[in-house]
Amino acid sequence: MQYDSNNALLKTEMNGIPAPFRGKVRDVYDMGDSMLFVATDRISAFDCIMPNGVPDKGKVLTQLSLFWLEMFREMPNHLITADVSKYPAPLKPYLADLDGRSMLVKKLKMLPVECVVRGYLSGSGWKDYEASRTVSGIRLRDGYENCGKLDEPIFTPSSKESKGHDLPVSFDELSRRIGSELAAKLRDCSINIYSKAADYALSKGIVIADTKFEFGLDADGTLTLADEVLTPDSSRFWPLESYRPGANPPSLDKQFVRDWLDSVGFNRQPPAPELPKDIVMKTREKYLGALKTLAGK
Repeated sequence: MQYDSNNALLKTEMNGIPAPFRGKVRDVYDMGDSMLFVATDRISAFDCIMPNGVPDKGKVLTQLSLFWLEMFREMPNHLITADVSKYPAPLKPYLADLDGRSMLVKKLKMLPVECVVRGYLSGSGWKDYEASRTVSGIRLRDGYENCGKLDEPIFTPSSKESKGHDLPVSFDELSRRIGSELAAKLRDCSINIYSKAADYALSKGIVIADTKFEFGLDADGTLTLADEVLTPDSSRFWPLESYRPGANPPSLDKQFVRDWLDSVGFNRQPPAPELPKDIVMKTREKYLGALKTLAGK
């Protein structure tokens, strides 16, 4: 296991376990009949992984995902267990490092789509709306402001690209790629989960402006919720107390890091600069704040 000077876990390695697939944040191990997801403390912005991490970030992502999976347990999901005492024997020497930041999950046939749901107009959605009054081919009424709440949440999927940015796709294009019935299921499940989560979060003082889900098919062909769910990495969280339509509110996610990178003139190309300790710790506070407010942990 590789930790940085702030005790942020940057990389996992386990003797006797095949090398993992490393994403921007997760190390994913093939355990034979299951997969082990380990959320490290790596943090990325503008598709660049920062050289240092945010302590406990991976635990926040995992614990929030577990919280939402339990809330929406009527929707089939990939979780087998997050109880490390039930992990396979080869993982026993590493349980202290894995505890709180890992999940043993089912193997799925993952669908090649990011299921993005927007409840508010911000980021690229706002830019598209300003230019054309549409977002991912969906025509919207006039009169919205930046960060304004949409009359109804909209489904704006994107393709999953192996390199570079994911690319927006229209619902019609998604239907052509995976079939209209499956595309409709993805849309309806995504909007339903987002809407319920957004209502709950609002009652706790957090606006979930948008989020993305990933789904796969299990051995029986059942649509199954996978990966992380409604975390600060996959969603845009705003404190309700500072939310005002027309302006970008402070966030409880890694937008704080993006803003700092822009302030120092980062060109959005690797290698990324090391984050100062105060930025690291303020980011950690934002992630922990989201977990405590939403899950009470």
